[in-house]
Amino acid sequence: MKIEAVDFFYLSMPEVTTAADGSQDALLVRVAAGGHVGWGECEAAPLPSIAAFVCPMSHGACRPVAASVLGARVESRQDIAAISLRVAHDSMDLLQAAHTLSGIEMALWDLLGKARDEPVWQMLGYDRSETKIPYASLLFGDTADETRERAQKARSDGFRAMKFGWGPIGTKTASYDADHFNAAREGGGEDSHLMVDVGQIFVEDVEAAADRLPALEAARATWYEEPFSGHAFEAYAALGAHDSAVGIAGGEAAHNVAMARHLMDFGHVKFIQIDCGRIGGIGPAHDVAELAAARSVTYVNHTFTTHLALSASLQPYAGRAGDRICEYPADPSPLAQAVATNPILRNAEGEIQAPEAPGLGITVDTEALKPYLVDTEIRVGGKILYSTPSLG
Repeated sequence: MKIEAVDFFYLSMPEVTTAADGSQDALLVRVAAGGHVGWGECEAAPLPSIAAFVCPMSHGACRPVAASVLGARVESRQDIAAISLRVAHDSMDLLQAAHTLSGIEMALWDLLGKARDEPVWQMLGYDRSETKIPYASLLFGDTADETRERAQKARSDGFRAMKFGWGPIGTKTASYDADHFNAAREGGGEDSHLMVDVGQIFVEDVEAAADRLPALEAARATWYEEPFSGHAFEAYAALGAHDSAVGIAGGEAAHNVAMARHLMDFGHVKFIQIDCGRIGGIGPAHDVAELAAARSVTYVNHTFTTHLALSASLQPYAGRAGDRICEYPADPSPLAQAVATNPILRNAEGEIQAPEAPGLGITVDTEALKPYLVDTEIRVGGKILYSTPSLG
């Protein structure tokens, strides 16, 4: 099979706000080869990601991603890896390339799985898809009372694990943040798993981040996520050196395997969180899962958007029984909810697993997505490099 077409679909809610809600827009990717079609999703701003696929070449190490993908052979996982290596080499100075490739790579795994009639996790070498405990991924409220109410709703919706992130945390005092941590614990119940994500708010300020540890310990948080910038390995290590029962987590900002490895080896995180839509796809994420297992670091998926992305994010560690926690988009936008005709639902025990169906096991609802499609055109020197393709 050779890759015949790669189509990008820029989707958006009618209004996009400054809330840290990554489900307000989306970039889906459809790849066609050998009579089969696969779908993927890029976790990045849609327009520059499309541009990275079609842009004119600047020089030999800054070529459009399309140059390494269109016409390439795709018969095995090794072929997918070879495409990724070509993109990394020939588009090394095109910084959006990793984001663009991520969605394409997912789609290639989906396509290959459908062609072989195998789920992606099976192609990765797993014997079975293990169940995971999904945590409701939520934003902190504007007030502690609002945070408590969101936790109570998650608990009433059947979640026994939840993560609160972003919002006002880190913008005021440690005492103010402690009120939110306590509210999340109270609302979620004493027996729930509670995780906290502060969205890189402290940059590299170890002292400010450490000021929140006592309150996180009091709230019995499982982990303290992304206190620093993704590349601030020294800061991660310094915070991790504190004698705290709260584990440090990070990794969603990793755009390649090396960044994730450095965060484990130099940053000493206890939880490595990988987004398949950023790191280059499913193959690199699986590499990180294997590295994490060898280091006794817990692997966790990262996804806050659609169930297509959710399925892709589960595949790299689907067969690892010891890594039980998984992120689950509990309150996504109507756009994100419209993507899949067969979302990944929780079973009677409140757990989920990667689908048993071929590929990613997700059917994209193209009709439901049409109202969200953004009519887009990229024109350079009078030549149209991209125009919105048909979703039919």
